[in-house]
Amino acid sequence: MLVAGDAPDPVPGPGQVLVDVAYANITFVETQFRATGSGPSNARPPLIPGNGVGGVIAAVGPEADAALVGRRVVSSLDGTGGYASRVVVDAASPYEVPAGLALDEAVALLADGRTATMLVRAAALSPGDRVLVEAAAGGVGSLAVQLAKAAGAHVVAAAGGVRKLALARQLGADAAVDYREPGWAGRAGTVDVVLDGVGGEIARAAFELLAPGGRMLSYGLASGSWAAIAPEAAAARGVTLIRPRPTPAQLREYVESALAEGAAGRLRPVIGQRFPLERASDAHAAIESRATIGKTLLEVGA
Repeated sequence: MLVAGDAPDPVPGPGQVLVDVAYANITFVETQFRATGSGPSNARPPLIPGNGVGGVIAAVGPEADAALVGRRVVSSLDGTGGYASRVVVDAASPYEVPAGLALDEAVALLADGRTATMLVRAAALSPGDRVLVEAAAGGVGSLAVQLAKAAGAHVVAAAGGVRKLALARQLGADAAVDYREPGWAGRAGTVDVVLDGVGGEIARAAFELLAPGGRMLSYGLASGSWAAIAPEAAAARGVTLIRPRPTPAQLREYVESALAEGAAGRLRPVIGQRFPLERASDAHAAIESRATIGKTLLEVGA
């Protein structure tokens, strides 16, 4: 159960800053965590969920630079605590939001922009590569479509429903297929790269579309399960299963790159729906129902 409540205001300690939160990021993983009580971290309920926020630095603790006060920033947390009006983070953690980029767009780029940038770079795309982007109207997928297209790829977007397919085309996809329809894979055609954010049967069907020398990167399991492609099966078809293992420095650079591209107008985050903080449970329900497009944000102090 996800309910609103009161908690004491956090106080920044040595080397920390206090952020007045304007927007909180929501990820699909958080909805799974709420539903099952398990996730990628060791945290267990009861807790305050949320791992990404954007706002203004309101105060600093001892040993932190007072000049940071007033800066617009986005920041990841330690896996929890983001669905709140105020958070405390290490002073080195936040990213300053570039001029020309709205704070809500910066939050939408924080986690999803990092992931999409990582995927496209790890795929080592070449101009003319045919790239299948699953969940192409989602937070990561909508950004991956744009980045792959900018890299010169021919992008085939896979999503569920007319509305989502139309969005993928607007973002630059060369073709779009509805993976809820029988025979969708045949309409997608042979591809060189699969960016798999769905897993399950859809990912396994996408794997079969890869040409020899193809690459597959799995980053999500919207279906509820991973693709479970055996390395032996991939090797037999001449396909490489790429599992990026970025360093903390690389992850930070991916975020900075996504924010810079957003500020320059070359990367457009799609914020499909917004909910006030006290309606976080409704936001989770919308994501779980597959009714959302792009990014879902919580509006806290906006």
